[in-house]
Amino acid sequence: MHPGNNLTRDEARRRAALIQTPLYDISLDLTRDSDTFACEATIHFLCQEPGADSFIDFLAPSVDSCELNGAEVPKEAFNGARIALTNLRDANELHVLATCEYHNVGAGLNKFKDPVDHKIYLHSQFETFDAHRMFPCFDQPDLKASFTFTVLAPSDWVVVSNNPGQAQPVAGRENIKRWTFGATPKMSSYLTAIVAGPYHGVRDRHRDVDLGIFCRQSLAQYLDPEEIFTITKQGLDFYGEAYKYPYPFQKYDQLFVPEFSAGAMENIGCVTFNEYLVFRSKVTEAVREDRANTILHEMAHMWFGDLVTMRWWDDLWLNESFATFMSVLAQVEATRFKNGWVTFANQYKAGARRQDQLPTTHPVAADIPDIESVYLNFDAITYNKGACVLRQLVAYVTQDTFLRGVQRYIKQRQYSNASLADFLSDIEAGSGRDLKAWSKLWLETAGLNTLRPLATSQSETIGSLSIKQEAPPEFPTIRPHRLAVGLYDRK
Repeated sequence: MHPGNNLTRDEARRRAALIQTPLYDISLDLTRDSDTFACEATIHFLCQEPGADSFIDFLAPSVDSCELNGAEVPKEAFNGARIALTNLRDANELHVLATCEYHNVGAGLNKFKDPVDHKIYLHSQFETFDAHRMFPCFDQPDLKASFTFTVLAPSDWVVVSNNPGQAQPVAGRENIKRWTFGATPKMSSYLTAIVAGPYHGVRDRHRDVDLGIFCRQSLAQYLDPEEIFTITKQGLDFYGEAYKYPYPFQKYDQLFVPEFSAGAMENIGCVTFNEYLVFRSKVTEAVREDRANTILHEMAHMWFGDLVTMRWWDDLWLNESFATFMSVLAQVEATRFKNGWVTFANQYKAGARRQDQLPTTHPVAADIPDIESVYLNFDAITYNKGACVLRQLVAYVTQDTFLRGVQRYIKQRQYSNASLADFLSDIEAGSGRDLKAWSKLWLETAGLNTLRPLATSQSETIGSLSIKQEAPPEFPTIRPHRLAVGLYDRK
């Protein structure tokens, strides 16, 4: 880790107030036979206060040349993790030529050599703060921008990015192709992606969306595209209807990539998955259900997370919990996996309850003062408990009201950033409930409640039923619940 490679929320807020509408033009040369690749970046951006200073994030072994508005930027402006930018104008052009390195720590541009056939495979992984390992950028979610990528690669490679790409031979360079990708819609830097290598690909189409599934050539014999395409199409239909907003991007590629550091990642139109989801032997229906859930989780993010993105990582929990909740809803309502809520109760909810009783528990909505603090919160509170709390919110306001609020949120805030307060106000609008009070009790406190049914019995029937709620002394919060009561006879 570079000691200066951290971004605080205060720095990000200051920079978001200063810098506007960045446009990135990024060229990568991936043809070197080494641990490094070349990056050339041209970045246009506006500055709200001419004369002000700022910085751009860039973690690279060397910056070979750097010009701001035609003037050379001094070498010492680059400290290994940032380039200081001084005396900005209304409109600025930054030009950087640099040498970047491949990583194999699950961040930045990862390079892998297949032990079976020795072919090289690359994939990027940028959440939360790692896009600037591949190119210089204002690497924070609320400086959304349009990105244009150009990539030089060996001619037997496929290169996949957020937008569809075209490949052309390069004059005078044998066995090299240049891939060009048109400008993306406005998006956050952590959602950009480059996946490159001699990947095996299968294509399909659903309505007007091109679909692709990719894996290493040595895994092609195990790939089962039919089931993956089926789930994908069912998901696209379900979400398009649930959000009242058809799939917003140009294509939908899903790539199973080697040495992936997580389960999957929702890069726009270029979703990456861990290869354990390519099954090399017979698996149970439960394992297939889990894969379907992962596919639908990442797809839920295309609207919630990608089209509308959190302003800062404080709301990471909402991003993840929402996708966790929606993927189970999609599974149960649109696919053959009808037992999603049973799995949710037995796995997600149980996992959340366990974690919530440990000394390390924390509120669902965490305070994230800087990037390093984010890593303390990728846990069963952020994903699982958050999703359980959203399920309670749906019960509290009803599913129809909830989805109408989500539709309002996505339509009003498309291609921009939003916060938890924005989300709750859009849900609250049609609900007749005060969600500020609800949020304080459910999201800003830790610990769980015990609910006990207290019945007065008259022989075979129940005379009356009340439910007593208790809270542990260390977290004495009593919360509003909306519950269904089930009555069963012994026979």
